[in-house]
Amino acid sequence: MKKKHYIVFVLFLLVVLPSDAQCAMCRAVLESEADVSQAKGINNGIVYLMAIPYILVGITIFYIYKLLNKKEAVKKS
Repeated sequence: MKKKHYIVFVLFLLVVLPSDAQCAMCRAVLESEADVSQAKGINNGIVYLMAIPYILVGITIFYIYKLLNKKEAVKKS
C-alpha cells in the first residue's frame, strides 16, 4: 500500500512540472498583446497552477503527521 502512495505522489509531481514550465512563455506572449481581459485570465490560471504544488505538499505533510501520530499511539498502548 505504501508503494502505491509513493507512485501516486511522484505522478502528481511529474504532471505539475510541465504545466508550471509553460507559464513563463504564456505570460511573455500575453504581456506583448493589447487584450487586457485575456491577459488577466491567463494570469489567474498561472496563479492556479502555482497553488497546486503547495496544496499537494500540505496534504503530504498532513498525511505524514497523521501516520507518525498513529505509530506513537500504538507504541504508548
